[in-house]
Amino acid sequence: MRRAALAGLFALMTGAAAAQSADVLLLTDSVLVEEGGDTLVATGNVEALHEGTRLTATSIVFDREANTLDIQGPIRITDPNGDVLTATEADLDQGFRNGLLESARLVLDEQLQIAAARAARVEGRYTAMRKVAATSCQVCAGEEPLWAIRASRVVHDAEAQQLYFDDAQLRVLGVPVFYIPRLRLPDPTLERAQGFLIPELKTSTLLGFGIRLPYFIPLGDHADLTLTPYVSPITSTLELRYRQAFRNGDLRIDGAVSRDSLTDDDLRGLFFANGGFDLPRDFRLDFDIEAVTDDAYLNDYNVFTKDRLDSAITLSRTRRDSFFSTGAIHYESLTDGEDNATQPTIIGDLRYRKRYFPNRIGGEIRLGFDLHGHYRYSDTDIDGPDADDVVDGRDVARANLDLSWHNRWTLPFGLRAGAVAKLSADHFMIRQDAAAEGEYSQLTPAASVELRWPLVRRTSDDGNDLIEPIVQVGWVGGDRLGVPNDESTRVEFDEGNLLALSRFPAPDRRERGLIGAAGLRWLREDPNGWRAALVLGRVWREDLDGDFSRSSGLDGEFSDWLVSGRFMHKSGIQLLARGLYDMTDTRFAKAEMRADLNRGRYALGASYILLTTDADEDRDDAQSQWRLTGRYDVNRHWTATGQTRYDIAEGQFLKAGLGAEYRNECVVVDFSVSRRFASSSNLNPSTDFGLTVALTGFSTGGSGKEYRRSCK
Repeated sequence: MRRAALAGLFALMTGAAAAQSADVLLLTDSVLVEEGGDTLVATGNVEALHEGTRLTATSIVFDREANTLDIQGPIRITDPNGDVLTATEADLDQGFRNGLLESARLVLDEQLQIAAARAARVEGRYTAMRKVAATSCQVCAGEEPLWAIRASRVVHDAEAQQLYFDDAQLRVLGVPVFYIPRLRLPDPTLERAQGFLIPELKTSTLLGFGIRLPYFIPLGDHADLTLTPYVSPITSTLELRYRQAFRNGDLRIDGAVSRDSLTDDDLRGLFFANGGFDLPRDFRLDFDIEAVTDDAYLNDYNVFTKDRLDSAITLSRTRRDSFFSTGAIHYESLTDGEDNATQPTIIGDLRYRKRYFPNRIGGEIRLGFDLHGHYRYSDTDIDGPDADDVVDGRDVARANLDLSWHNRWTLPFGLRAGAVAKLSADHFMIRQDAAAEGEYSQLTPAASVELRWPLVRRTSDDGNDLIEPIVQVGWVGGDRLGVPNDESTRVEFDEGNLLALSRFPAPDRRERGLIGAAGLRWLREDPNGWRAALVLGRVWREDLDGDFSRSSGLDGEFSDWLVSGRFMHKSGIQLLARGLYDMTDTRFAKAEMRADLNRGRYALGASYILLTTDADEDRDDAQSQWRLTGRYDVNRHWTATGQTRYDIAEGQFLKAGLGAEYRNECVVVDFSVSRRFASSSNLNPSTDFGLTVALTGFSTGGSGKEYRRSCK
């Protein structure tokens, strides 16, 4: 019966609407064609399909002469983009593009629902509704939604993906709290729309109570601009963010201009920019620019937590057997007590690495070439009249060439042997240093041999154990030049350079003489879902090296013990620790630890650092700090967060903060409070409060589908 009714109705409607070239496919339980053939009545479970639009109803009466459909509900119209329009009854044309619907309800992207006494469809693009209530909250019988927008009229533009409200009134739990005569909001399906974003209320002990109101401006499909006025009794600030995506890269610019009463400056601000571009022949260009008007601006406005600005441009290329990089960096310290004129401010570098695999001799040949220079603004020699121990205006340039050969062999009983032969050529130019001005050149030969014995065992429970003892003996020839130590003042001794021929970070210092190293590596992979690793190592040398600082762990004939371990468990636990243990003083000279726990509902993170006093590293007081971060999902809707940093050596907190977020299907409320305790001549302690409220269901507020609930 359904198949026969469908065929008869399809033929009738197609002939009637030939002028509009509209074909409608109809499924129904029963069909009746009245005498004369001008009226067709379909009843039962009626389903009509037209160009991707689907309509369901209990009955449809088609008037061939008027070319209209009289539809009785409940009616449900689903557009190709997923929007749903329901009604109790409707008068529409046969393409569902024009007509009136009674007691209509429009649902956009399964989130925003708009109920109206009457709705009119115009050209299939516009839906105009009267006496409207709009909300993305779950509406249950006898309950007021958390929020709703009441309006005398709403027009939804499906093509522009916009909603236009007349006489809009925002209600919270049924109570009117805000009125605006005209309101435009993007519907949930629009990703980029010009207009205001979520406002943020802020209060600070430095800036007072204020509001940030971002305004988003799309500039085509690949660029946008966000302007954010920030107003409080202390400041008037305009922030901006510009982003653009290119075919081969991207660009971002952040800026701010402020007029406040914190300083005597008329205008304060910042300018940050960064970007990266892929160039022909595998080259890559990266750059960033960082500038502020004064040292305290970042702290006062709590925008970027940095105490040193770096502006850089780099051109690089990475291939399988070669690497090239050249660039320049400009540093600016914001720390009280550091003079930018006597710090290495402008730094230029060029690096080239190449690998060769000769068949005749085997192994791998590595070629490395470096050009480096750093410049200080000061014109005073290091031995100037102000202070004998202050590095005033020393400028350094150097060229370094390294040629090395590496090879490994497998010996009986699973032993692994390795050898390295290396020749380095260094040339230095020193300026504005009365004690060392001039040029220095040197050739440095070096060689090492190492022996490893990896012992692997598979346990009865399908676990894996690895124990690998390692021994190395190395030699570096030549004597140390009179080049001042300007780059290797901070030495890190860790598992990454345990077997290095020199542990200084730059070529202005090289280890000399006979050097030995020994270590032990252990690794366990357990079938119960945990993994652990441990590295122990120590270095000894024939002659003491006075350029190693006390806290480096390398200042004696025998180094401190290097201890490094990590542990990971499938339950979400991760532990990492490393340190340098001084056997003479029976204490750690340097240590760091980190622990993380992520169990889904909650997450905790803790870190700890320790640096002992070291006059060679300008550290008269020990530094010892820990940091804690945490997140706890109280329930489906509430999330609490917290963080703190504590200086153990000084016995005071450096920073602390708490946050709380409430989220359901129609709203997101985020509250935060933070306290910075740092104090100096250019920094003041401050407490900041932040509050944002976002109505979900519009593109500016995000989605709340995953928090959808059911009525009791």
